[in-house]
Amino acid sequence: MSATTLPPATIHPSAIVDAGAQIGAGSRIWHFVHVSGGARIGERCSLGQNVFVGNRVVIGNNVKIQNNVSVYDNVTIEDDVFCGPSMVFTNVYNPRSAVTRKDEYRDTLVKRGATLGANCTIVCGITVGEHAFIGAGAVINRDVKPFALMAGVPAKQIGWMSAFGERVELPLTGHAEWKCPHTGDNYTLSGDRLARG
Repeated sequence: MSATTLPPATIHPSAIVDAGAQIGAGSRIWHFVHVSGGARIGERCSLGQNVFVGNRVVIGNNVKIQNNVSVYDNVTIEDDVFCGPSMVFTNVYNPRSAVTRKDEYRDTLVKRGATLGANCTIVCGITVGEHAFIGAGAVINRDVKPFALMAGVPAKQIGWMSAFGERVELPLTGHAEWKCPHTGDNYTLSGDRLARG
């Protein structure tokens, strides 16, 4: 569906969208959301109740951000990412109220198709790989491989997830192949990396 066939963005009357913010066609901004003026939000996104989006934030297309999520400066979210309710982003690694560290923000990148489960925490300065799946309540403090299933505090990889969102029946390391019964996609495990195609 192209932008010309999508309806304009829908913004609830209780939401605050600062001047300069870019919101793509077909996106929905729900109750009590605040989008800062420098934010760029793609098409067909959904920002649930009480979401905050900072100035230096880029959000791709078809991103779902559930209730009570703050997307702070220096966070980039690619297409088709799901951010579960009350999950947390950070942008300063060692915050102190008495010390100004706005020039020390660390970049966080969430790659295409990833899922960030409810109440998980993404510590700043890391990359979450394509189609990775972060379990509810997990704390991510290092880069996450594509398709990795992560759980715990601090999070550890406990398996693999397909792009369709189901567990891939392969070991964490080795050489093996798996075919998704839903999409027919082929996955190849090579060492400690899973790839589709």
